[in-house]
Amino acid sequence: MPGKLQSFNKTRIAPTPSGYLHLGNVLSFAVTAWLARKSGAKILLRIDDLDQARVNKRYLQDIFDTLNFLEIPWDVGPCNLKEFENDYSQLRRMPVYRDALKQLADEGLVFACTCSRSWLDSGNECLCAGKRHPLSAENSTWRLLTSNNKHLKIKSYGGQMIEAALPAEMHNFVVKKRDGFPAYQLTSVIDDLFFGVDLVVRGEDLWPSTLAQHLLANALGKNSFSDITFYHHPLLMSEGKKLSKSAGAVSVHYLREIGKKPADVYTLIAGMLGVKNAIGNREQLAEIITTAVKL
Repeated sequence: MPGKLQSFNKTRIAPTPSGYLHLGNVLSFAVTAWLARKSGAKILLRIDDLDQARVNKRYLQDIFDTLNFLEIPWDVGPCNLKEFENDYSQLRRMPVYRDALKQLADEGLVFACTCSRSWLDSGNECLCAGKRHPLSAENSTWRLLTSNNKHLKIKSYGGQMIEAALPAEMHNFVVKKRDGFPAYQLTSVIDDLFFGVDLVVRGEDLWPSTLAQHLLANALGKNSFSDITFYHHPLLMSEGKKLSKSAGAVSVHYLREIGKKPADVYTLIAGMLGVKNAIGNREQLAEIITTAVKL
């Protein structure tokens, strides 16, 4: 990456309350906070809570507890659980999401998919695009038609434009789930534009999502989305696999409960990145990032 830092207005930390936050989440937050402070950007705390079947108040509270424990700052967004539920939950922005879904439907850019999850998880292809199921079909998802997939241009950190095509596994991706709620790709696009985010920091595993979101923004005529800069940071790995809640990654909640201090958490992260030095306090977090994450 280039050594010269750019200026930005706003970036965001966007956890999901589907489990206790783990070290991989902390690394992403730390990279975001460091870049924000170096580039003059404000940090938005955006909690993605539309997967209502998995949202748990314990996990919501854990987001605030973890950020405060590790002294990860934010400038915009809820300060506590009550404020989040009253003012910042994605449920409050449902009318905006519905407007976007209606636009896609009115312009014939989506189709109803009735394929079962087990069918698709077995590696079978969705063939619903040509079946013309009504969008009101029971137990169906809405998928974006991506047959006109062209090379997408992504503004990367440092100002370079990266041109890439949507990968095959993202073709005709879901924009509305079976439960009627908008899917992640759509809410992420709408939220970043809604809050005026111009720098997105995320793990390198989300590169396909970045491409999908640019394609979706183009379909919606949201041309300003292409002005957002994206930085995809390396992931924390354990036994060759990325850390995840579903895989039972060690949570910060657990580390706090057994008496670990912020410096211990930072040192654990540094060790997983190959940095052997102890990390004594939050002020040394930038050193982790600059030496291990190569910013």
